Amino acid sequence: MSDRDGGGGRAVVRHARAEDLGRVVELVAEHAEYEKAAPPPSGLATRLAGLLFGGEGPGGGSHGLTGSDGGSDGQAGPGGGSDGQAGPGGGSPRLRCFVAELPDGSLAGYATCAPELSTWDGVAYLHMDCLYLTSTARGHGLGPLLMDAVRAEARALGLTEIQWQTPAWNEGAIRFYDRLGATSKEKRRYTMAVDPAASASVDGE
Repeated sequence: MSDRDGGGGRAVVRHARAEDLGRVVELVAEHAEYEKAAPPPSGLATRLAGLLFGGEGPGGGSHGLTGSDGGSDGQAGPGGGSDGQAGPGGGSPRLRCFVAELPDGSLAGYATCAPELSTWDGVAYLHMDCLYLTSTARGHGLGPLLMDAVRAEARALGLTEIQWQTPAWNEGAIRFYDRLGATSKEKRRYTMAVDPAASASVDGE
């Protein structure tokens, strides 16, 4: 867990807990809108519960939950997690999520990541799928704290590299990542539905 003194107390970045899921889904929706993408499909909370905690979604499973394609930033744009975040069966979660918690207990941002494989290098790396902060939370040092948490997760998993992407128009995010010393390559991101009919059914559920 990382923290930063915001004057009225300490903001912290920590692993998401089951009770955070409802707010995380709200942040995902904000993130999608920020990146001019389609809103998340219905049932996201249930799917994320399984990926993050092995639960059954809001109101079900042993966690008693009450509560993307993501880009990689909304700032002016194989092992277990370090906190033992795992499903009921004791296995490692497929997805890791960190949240930025303000001194008043509200959540102002999130970052998600998961181990992936590089064919070219023949090794695993940590893919950061999303990093997002609400507009009022940007510029207060929470972005670097989220990145520190993702970097610490990579170390805990024995991984030596983190990869992510951000929209070419997101100049604030690009400046932020450049300041961190990250490097970038120009590429286009493609998506293709395996079964267009099934994809249409999910989008319209």
